[in-house]
Amino acid sequence: MLGTFKAIRIDKAEKGTTAALTEFDEAELMEGDVTVRVEWSDLNYKDGLAVTGKAPVVRRFPMIAGIDFAGTVEQSSHPQWKPGDKVVCTGWGMGETHLGAYAEKARVKGDWLVRLPEGMSARDAMAIGTAGFTAMLAVLALEKQGITPAAGPIVVTGAAGGVGSVSTAVLSKLGYHVIASTGRASEADYLKSLGAAEVIDRAELSAAAKPLAKERWAGGIDSVGSTTLANLLSMTKYGGAIAACGLAGGMDLPSSVAPFILRGVCLLGIDSVMCPMAPRKAAWQRLARDLDSRKLVEITHEIGLDEVIAAGGRILAGQVRGRIVVKIP
Repeated sequence: MLGTFKAIRIDKAEKGTTAALTEFDEAELMEGDVTVRVEWSDLNYKDGLAVTGKAPVVRRFPMIAGIDFAGTVEQSSHPQWKPGDKVVCTGWGMGETHLGAYAEKARVKGDWLVRLPEGMSARDAMAIGTAGFTAMLAVLALEKQGITPAAGPIVVTGAAGGVGSVSTAVLSKLGYHVIASTGRASEADYLKSLGAAEVIDRAELSAAAKPLAKERWAGGIDSVGSTTLANLLSMTKYGGAIAACGLAGGMDLPSSVAPFILRGVCLLGIDSVMCPMAPRKAAWQRLARDLDSRKLVEITHEIGLDEVIAAGGRILAGQVRGRIVVKIP
């Protein structure tokens, strides 16, 4: 029998959008071959944009917000999944073009799901979420490029945020000398507790970038974009690489070709939304192995579904440290 369930619903309004916690009719769920009882979700920058309406990330209405979930399969016609299976889903347009995760139920394609890694709880999976998954994809990209701990320091921008926190924790555990860049000086102790060897003010990376500047790091993970990314590139050592995965500072890149053609620097693009299944599974397995669960506790703060909309405003204002997990219901 079909019924209703709690969900954060986004509707089109005369000016922009509206978001509210309400009852959603199960009959309105979109097509998919697996129905999941959602137990945990999280809050990402993109979720903040969606629930506040600050950017047009939602592409259909009504929409259930939320781009990540972890939970238990209730029904499945997909050959890989059966009721009782513990699964994780991140990306694939959830919360944008497909009804998302801030709900007690979700119906998705079975091909989007990853089995919850052994020894990892659903809550831990969402403490990681898209932010942590993206961070690990960036680490894997740097490794593939040959950037080892012996190559030199790694810079992480937006270090106190979700991607930055997980990047710092993972890189330090792997033996890298991590330089954490943040605009919040008060977070220095927090970042050092995650393993940062140095903490620098983001102002060092906010001025107009020179074509080439003094070489400071072998690589980096950047979630800011714009002038910050341009500065990272100009300061990267010969043969180094920067993994770019965010645009909190803007979509532009006021740089030049100099770092690429004079120092052989590589700019590595990181996409977590449509990432193919093989690297997706590999990243989750590496997260289970290379992310210290004790540091994950330090990174994470828990809220309820009724607190998501307010928290969305805080994450856009740069007031959120680390990761926020959402208990559902």
